[in-house]
Amino acid sequence: MRPHNTPRSRLALALAAALVGTGALAANAQATSEDTRAKPEAATPAAAQAAAPSGLNGPYLYLGWGNPPNAVDLMKETGLTQLTMAFILSDGGCSPAWDGSRSLAGGQDEQTIKAVQAAGGDITPSIGGWSGSKLGEVCSSAQDLAGAYQKVIDAYGLKSIDVDIESTEFESAEARQRVIDALKIVKDGNEGIKVYLTFGTTPQGPNANGKDLIQKGADAGLDVDGWTVMPFDFGDGTTDLAAATRSAVDGLAQTVGAAYGISTDEAYGKSGFSSMNGITDVQGESVSPADFQSMVDYAKEHHLARASFWSVNRDRPCDGGSADSCSGVDQQPWEFSKILAGYTG
Repeated sequence: MRPHNTPRSRLALALAAALVGTGALAANAQATSEDTRAKPEAATPAAAQAAAPSGLNGPYLYLGWGNPPNAVDLMKETGLTQLTMAFILSDGGCSPAWDGSRSLAGGQDEQTIKAVQAAGGDITPSIGGWSGSKLGEVCSSAQDLAGAYQKVIDAYGLKSIDVDIESTEFESAEARQRVIDALKIVKDGNEGIKVYLTFGTTPQGPNANGKDLIQKGADAGLDVDGWTVMPFDFGDGTTDLAAATRSAVDGLAQTVGAAYGISTDEAYGKSGFSSMNGITDVQGESVSPADFQSMVDYAKEHHLARASFWSVNRDRPCDGGSADSCSGVDQQPWEFSKILAGYTG
């Protein structure tokens, strides 16, 4: 089991700030929108890039901390056409809100999504995360949970959603079943929508909870577009995260293939990973650009359904910055994003 001090646990700090005063968070996000970072003269418009399945290669963007980059500028500088935006939580009841406190409409989150879409890009919202109140636990029925997911889809005209199922939501068999059943309702009710499920893993593949989640999906007839593991923060002495990512996804594909009764190649096409760029929260673990390139090469070899990383906020050298706004490893600005932009399935 991964320790509480995970990348997504840092969200708790942002949530606390939001409770103290959402105005400060809004001011930070507004500052982001006024980013004056220089744009390359020969930047390729996102709309000109070849279309990829929604959710295929969107790294995580989080507007709550870490001096997040301007999303449209990032796309122009890196060639990215997709982003995963985090995190959608419960607003205190069975309704979605950014960080559990910011409305779906009218704020910087909506402005960012619309700007990305207007530039020809695509957004996949991440619903859940390590910290905060999860919709999968708060909503009392699969129908209600599906309704909450639907509000997010309808708010932005989305083509995909990612449910990042972690912590107590992942550990509860009841919540796992509710999430599966709700996603089945969403899939059946939205033609062409892509759904991804993201969860922790061991270096060998899903743990018992992960295997149960996948089996529940198979039993429900849920066509998950990408079962996605997070191969980091192991805490067991693992230091080669490129190798651990390969073995974790190999184990994931074997589990998916057995549960759904499909071939190995088909199972890889329903599997993926979400790594972390730079140092993780476990001493001795880190992902260099070369490590990440190896992971993306592996994704290309197996035609994985999804490849991502947490987060673009950290995709730059530190130069005295905090761990929330830089990777902690030797890299060029936006180097991980540029590598991921080259993944087209």
